[in-house]
This record gives sequence, structure tokens and C-alpha cells, in this order.
Amino acid sequence: MTQQERTVMAFDEQGREYMIDVFVSVRDLSEMQHAGATRDTPAFRTRDGHEAIYLGNGEFMVKVPGEDAGVTVRTDDSEFV
Repeated sequence: MTQQERTVMAFDEQGREYMIDVFVSVRDLSEMQHAGATRDTPAFRTRDGHEAIYLGNGEFMVKVPGEDAGVTVRTDDSEFV
């Protein structure tokens, strides 16, 4: 089951704002030996539905249609810095 966990605000070099939603997959393993839920690696998408890739150190690469390299955006969110 995939669910939205949180939203991160990031900005490009021109100061444009990007809202990046963080999605996680949670699996219930209660019927298996290790009871409880597990979480997969999070997936990132902008509010516009564009793919975002976490690069580390507070940077994301947003894949925008028509741009081969994508747009690098930066956040100061403490979880990603």
C-alpha cells in the first residue's frame, strides 16, 4: 500500500517553489515470522506529477517534460539536509 508521508518545499536557482510529495510503501507482514509493517525506499513526486530524485545533501532532481537534464532544486528541510 503506497501512501503519502509528507511534503517537502524546495526551490530552484531562480527561486521558483517546488512542492515534493514523499510516498512510502508499507507492507503488513503480520502473517509472516516477523510481525508488523515494513517500509520500502520512499518515492518522490512534485505536486504537478513530475518525478523527483533525491540526490543527497538537500538536493532533488526534478524531471520536467522538455528538459533533458531536469531541474536541480534544494530544500532546507532537516530530514533531507
